[in-house]
Amino acid sequence: MAIKDSYKRWFDISVLVLSHLLLFPLWVLLWTAIPLCIWLEDRKSVFYRQRRMGKNGRPFDIIKFRTMVINAEDLGPAWTMDNDPRITRVGRILRRTALDELPEIISIWRGNMSFVGPRALDLDEQRHLEQLIPGFKQRLQIRPGLTGLAQIYDKTDNPHEKYRYDMEYLERLGLFLDARLLLISVLNTVIARWDHRSGKVNMHDSKSNELKTHAAHHDNQEAAVSDRKNSYD
Repeated sequence: MAIKDSYKRWFDISVLVLSHLLLFPLWVLLWTAIPLCIWLEDRKSVFYRQRRMGKNGRPFDIIKFRTMVINAEDLGPAWTMDNDPRITRVGRILRRTALDELPEIISIWRGNMSFVGPRALDLDEQRHLEQLIPGFKQRLQIRPGLTGLAQIYDKTDNPHEKYRYDMEYLERLGLFLDARLLLISVLNTVIARWDHRSGKVNMHDSKSNELKTHAAHHDNQEAAVSDRKNSYD
């Protein structure tokens, strides 16, 4: 599948420049108020750095506003779980508005990310899902994005749905689709409709569920064969 994404770089830079020129006071407010609120809650670091998987499997570092307690990865997985107690009070607000991802515009400036595209996953999660879902790594034929079809429409954060939406996005790739998804994302931020999902499934559980699904499918096939044989008898 030929990927025509040459428009993306100038689209990203245009959005960054215009939004900063037109909404400069808002940017100043966000970059001042958010770090202050995070620091006041526990007097700890404001930012969180993590290694993510980028275009064509090239890892890169992202910076986000911290939404979890310090050393959260020592207390659980790198991804968020259902009703995760590691999320701070300020962090819950930031996740509902997706403002925790505001520092990722630095990655867009650097060319590691785009505004719209597949979500950049933690390295362990990406590698696990590549083993779980054949062809999963194909979703990163373009730069990962802050938002996208999967980020907006996958309500359960199911990896199979994520893959389906990301591959659909690659097929429909275009300037007008990116503009539409970006506008929907801004609306979700304004009305605090992000982080509507219950949390990601534990990696071991997802593998177990996959095996159970294959086993159930195998049993159903055997039952169907047995029924047909009995009907012939």
